[in-house]
Amino acid sequence: MTTENRAALTCILCPRGCALTVTRGDGGFTVEGSGCRLGSDYAIKERTNPERTVTTTVKTSIPDHPRLAVRTSGEIPLARIFAVMREVNRVVVSHRAGPGEVILRDVLGLGIDVISTDDMRRYDHEKEDTP
Repeated sequence: MTTENRAALTCILCPRGCALTVTRGDGGFTVEGSGCRLGSDYAIKERTNPERTVTTTVKTSIPDHPRLAVRTSGEIPLARIFAVMREVNRVVVSHRAGPGEVILRDVLGLGIDVISTDDMRRYDHEKEDTP
């Protein structure tokens, strides 16, 4: 069996971090080393359609808060991450966004939003309290 039909992965779904070996054969995939079904499902998904949650920052027009932390509301196919980042890099937030606020809706038509993970409004109130 060639190495392209076999892959070693570490499961990241729980703290156990099982060492997995995924083998692709005529009958589909087999997974060895998984301590539970989640690990097997994870390994097969990693080999067939890997996805990631994207975390990054976007520009703002707020002088005292020039960047806003954001993340995707779900996982993005690995092959589309650079395209998603091109869209995210075009965004400039012009208001004080709150946590969970949608910054970019349905990026690339994937059904996934880019949402704020910071509370810029908090900084506005802190400035008011400063003597």
